[in-house]
Amino acid sequence: ATDPALASLAARLAGRLMLDLARSGPSDSRGVGQLISSPADRADGDLDIDGSLDALVQARAGRGAIPADELRVRHWTKPTMALSLLVDRSGSMSGDRLAIAAVAAAACSWRAPSDWSVLGFSERQLALKSQDDDRRPAAVVNDLLRLRGRGTTDLDAALRGSARQLERSRAKRRVTILLSDCRATAGVDPLAAARRLDELCIIAPADDADDAADFARRAGARFATVERAFDIPTALASVL
Repeated sequence: ATDPALASLAARLAGRLMLDLARSGPSDSRGVGQLISSPADRADGDLDIDGSLDALVQARAGRGAIPADELRVRHWTKPTMALSLLVDRSGSMSGDRLAIAAVAAAACSWRAPSDWSVLGFSERQLALKSQDDDRRPAAVVNDLLRLRGRGTTDLDAALRGSARQLERSRAKRRVTILLSDCRATAGVDPLAAARRLDELCIIAPADDADDAADFARRAGARFATVERAFDIPTALASVL
């Protein structure tokens, strides 16, 4: 705390530890691919003769150059998943809560390495990483470890913020992971916003999970609890 260089080194080491701990379960980038056909202006691949036949016939008849969006190419693609992590920072951000949040963020970066976001929320939201931002996971983890608790809990605004982040993604599967006790103390009833999400997974502290479990049941969300940071990889695997 008194030596800035030492504090910075400690933060970097802590972030690296969180990343190592979170590398459990499959990374989304390792999925089994499938061969699909897409417009040539949106993907690289081999010309799809059947899919481009009309444009090719017209070109041969003297039309000239063919616009890329009228041709199709066949290429390999992998199943994709986008994750948006919501971290409730309305209460006291103690060492345990900080560690759990940091490992959760690191685990999201491992599960969906090219398509993830992290929002800290109380009565307002703080974007630690946007969905289309290429921030390094270690930097996001280090920022989480510096979070301080404050304010009331506007759960509705947080869920709508997650939806806006996921709207930027082109992934087939879009999942919001809510790290909270789910006691809303500001804003409107969050149930409608929760039900509008494609998928909602709630991870709550094991010693304060009753409200979160009830909210998950009413929202149709998957639910898990954690006692410590080491529990995050297993909890995340269970809800995903």
